[in-house]
Amino acid sequence: MKAIFFIILLLFVSSCGVQSIPKAKNKVASQLAEISNQYKRRLDLIPNLVKTVKGYAKHEKSTLEAVVKARASATQAKIDINNLNPSQIKNFQKAQAGLGQALGRLMVVVEKYPNLKANANFLDLQSQLEGTENRITIARQRYIQSIESFNNLVTVFPSSLTNSMFFHYKTLPQWQADESSKELKQTPKVQF
Repeated sequence: MKAIFFIILLLFVSSCGVQSIPKAKNKVASQLAEISNQYKRRLDLIPNLVKTVKGYAKHEKSTLEAVVKARASATQAKIDINNLNPSQIKNFQKAQAGLGQALGRLMVVVEKYPNLKANANFLDLQSQLEGTENRITIARQRYIQSIESFNNLVTVFPSSLTNSMFFHYKTLPQWQADESSKELKQTPKVQF
């Protein structure tokens, strides 16, 4: 009788998050690493982009310096899955948004230089940067989904019971859109 009770208890516990909660936590860490990887890829492209533009746009020094400064700030912004909190995510996003805005200003400068827009190195770097921005978006989307899955396991019965008995994980903060971004504050105007 005790053996049957033990087997039923073991089956109940094993199906209630003993493995799925740590796996979900690992998935969150993996997805966060992918976001960092894609941001790193973007950071790695910037020196070549600045070097290429510098040759054509010598008098656009302040824009180029802003990109370099924003890159340095974004390089220093780190996220630690073990100490994840909304403030840490917000600071990371702020640094990345600053870099995105600086790159946007750089692309506006590029419009003034038709020879630069036709330069093969610049076109390749621009294409790589665009692809990286798409990868960043996908990585953030996957991270958001992994946070949702983990938080569900931690808070929804019966796996929440297992969590409270064995792991004591708290819900993780979700990735938020950067509300300070100009794109979110004003509706784009479409003109024909």
